[in-house]
Amino acid sequence: MLKASIVVPIYNAGEYIDDCAPSLTGQSLGTDDYEVIYVDDGSTDDSLERLRRLAELHPHVQVHTQENSGWPGKPRNVGVRLARSEYVHFVDQDDEIAPDALERLYDLAVRNDSDIVFGKTYGEMRGPADIFRHHRERCSVEDTDLFETLTPHKMFRRQFLLDNDILFPEGRVRLEDQLFLAHAYPLAKTVSILGEHPSYHWHKRTDGNNNSSTPPRPEDYYGHLRNVVRAIKEHSEPGPVQDRMLRRNYRTEILRPVTEPRVLQRTGEELERYFTIVRDLVREEFPPGVSAGFPAIASLRGHLLETGRLDSLVELARRTRGIALRYEVGTTGWRGGRLTIPVRAWLVRADGQPVTLLRSGDRLLLDPVLLDGVPGVDEWEVKDPFSQVHGEVVVKDTTRSTWWYAENDMVPRLEPLEGDLCHVVLSADAVIDPLKLAGGAPMTPGRHEVWLDTQLLGLGRRPRLTLPKKATKAQLRDARQGSRQAVVGTPPRVVGTGWTGQNQQLELQVSPPRQMPAARALLLRLSTDDRLRTPANAVGRRLPKGLRKRLRRVLKSAGR
Repeated sequence: MLKASIVVPIYNAGEYIDDCAPSLTGQSLGTDDYEVIYVDDGSTDDSLERLRRLAELHPHVQVHTQENSGWPGKPRNVGVRLARSEYVHFVDQDDEIAPDALERLYDLAVRNDSDIVFGKTYGEMRGPADIFRHHRERCSVEDTDLFETLTPHKMFRRQFLLDNDILFPEGRVRLEDQLFLAHAYPLAKTVSILGEHPSYHWHKRTDGNNNSSTPPRPEDYYGHLRNVVRAIKEHSEPGPVQDRMLRRNYRTEILRPVTEPRVLQRTGEELERYFTIVRDLVREEFPPGVSAGFPAIASLRGHLLETGRLDSLVELARRTRGIALRYEVGTTGWRGGRLTIPVRAWLVRADGQPVTLLRSGDRLLLDPVLLDGVPGVDEWEVKDPFSQVHGEVVVKDTTRSTWWYAENDMVPRLEPLEGDLCHVVLSADAVIDPLKLAGGAPMTPGRHEVWLDTQLLGLGRRPRLTLPKKATKAQLRDARQGSRQAVVGTPPRVVGTGWTGQNQQLELQVSPPRQMPAARALLLRLSTDDRLRTPANAVGRRLPKGLRKRLRRVLKSAGR
């Protein structure tokens, strides 16, 4: 038996077949241990001809053809039936996987006897995904929010799918991926997550022909979502675990049409149509514990939806669309080859004032100014101001469109304001270690952007770290102090930090590892590490003037 099979549904993929094939046919696992199964779904272009040429070149590639079924579900099911392996990995026709992805995923699966293995996704269509932040050998729906990732581009034990009759719906079925996973996740005894190595590369097609590009009718879309919800309930008992599994669908698919920007873009009959469809679906299918577990503003939206207050949802959206994340960045600096970024963040309304909480006896009430004039909402209690709050400094590798998390999460706390008002503030001394940031490995050479990824009171905000337009002298001084180079690792890598571009945004430039004289590397380390620079400067001031000038020239050339 083979170790793994890659299953790829194909329809009019054309040149994308040739572009993506090398990543599939050249896996490190070895051609004797895996196969690539292309299932052509009645393509009308030259896709089948391209596939047959591939099969002639690569004995571990097989091609199956069938009449057009209209969607990827049937080709994937056919691929599972044809597979001769222990595990199957689904890949879309326009995507790629890392050269060692199959080997790493299979080893993780065998080590833990896993039914499903997630590989870290990256690419043009992805932001940071918290579920891939940490490597997990073993988890399940009981202890992990698996439903935060609902794409099928994962590795599955083939026998697990066959024994439980887990199939993709066939034909033109929206959310077919979600329905497949709604059956698979609750039944999986062990799930593993390879979070430390980017495995699956999503591509956004330039011709706009990704499978999910065409918008569906709302009646069809939410009819298919109803099937997803029912599948989750079919495989779980009512209670906290089921509520958590359903929460992502409520937050994303249900609340999306009644939240900015969409609730403000639609008007009249179209808006009423979407509102009625999602309201009825919530009332008929979602247990009350689902929306009750949301943070403040999201739970308010759920309440207004369930009580039929479209007018209130529209007015609330007008106000929340102007809420932004305000943040302060302290003095960044290199210490022991690690970059420290002190940062504080909080939400502000469109008028620039903090989004507040009002103390009323032993209760906390959501910002009275924000809610003033929202029909039917006199007040809204915030039962837990830290519910689902998180904040992280995240780094985007622009070369690979991969996101990594800095050390030290932002910690929430309530800070007092005037009178009985307070607000939630996130703060941290985030640390970027260039030698370990990328899943324990060094950062790749190239440009890396620094962002904040936050969730406060049910509002997600992800700004790139930028100097204020009217920065104070102190802020400019701190920025200059943080704009330095560091030398890390052996052989040395030069990492430059600075506030760059017209908007003065924080980024890191990482050089490839390179050889340099040991003395030059030492001098550059002394000049850039905050812990060493002060005593080194004190020594330097005692040197003769000519020697000091020569030393400066050496340091300048060392960073080139």
